[in-house]
Amino acid sequence: MFTGLIQEIGRIDCVERQAATARIVVAAPEMAANLAVGESVAIDGVCLTVERADSAGFTAFASEETLIRTTLGEAASGRRVNLERALRLGDRLGGHWVAGHVDATGQIRLLEPRGEGWWLEVSAPEEILAASVSKGSIAVDGISLTLVDVAHDSFTVAVIPETYEKTTLRERRAGDRVNLESDPIGKYVLKGLSAYGAEGAKGNERMMDLLRRSGFVS
Repeated sequence: MFTGLIQEIGRIDCVERQAATARIVVAAPEMAANLAVGESVAIDGVCLTVERADSAGFTAFASEETLIRTTLGEAASGRRVNLERALRLGDRLGGHWVAGHVDATGQIRLLEPRGEGWWLEVSAPEEILAASVSKGSIAVDGISLTLVDVAHDSFTVAVIPETYEKTTLRERRAGDRVNLESDPIGKYVLKGLSAYGAEGAKGNERMMDLLRRSGFVS
């Protein structure tokens, strides 16, 4: 698990492609010295396992599913990426629960200054928007952000100066693809409700019965 608080901006040194998979070599001098083989690192929000590490960086394996579902499929040498080590038991949870399992990609529609901060609008698929609520959380390229509004085909967030300066958002432009992960809590709630809400009035009755049996309503 991760928090969505970026610890370092790394750089992809090499992508070693092998048929449908790849090994990604990342330069991360601040983080790499403390990495251990087998631990998890989120690269632009994608949870990968460290295969090799030294004082300069680390290597991680990306499966076919990872390359298809995330922007790592188009990654090339020189690309700067957001990095976060896995959360340790007892660490402060400053962002929100982030699994590092990207649900889909979106596209930046707008990224412009607003006062001292920045305004970001991202087009997103239905599966992301269905699990998103205003003032809830979402991870964009691994960055924990708070949703302002959720529309039928996009969402907006207000980006504070600290986040803009300490992540790759400052390098993004309209049209860029980004990795998206919905709040895990929202996804599980949506999955649970779907079994009860798809049958009209009967579904509502079943849902109320579930809430009563669980002690949420009398």
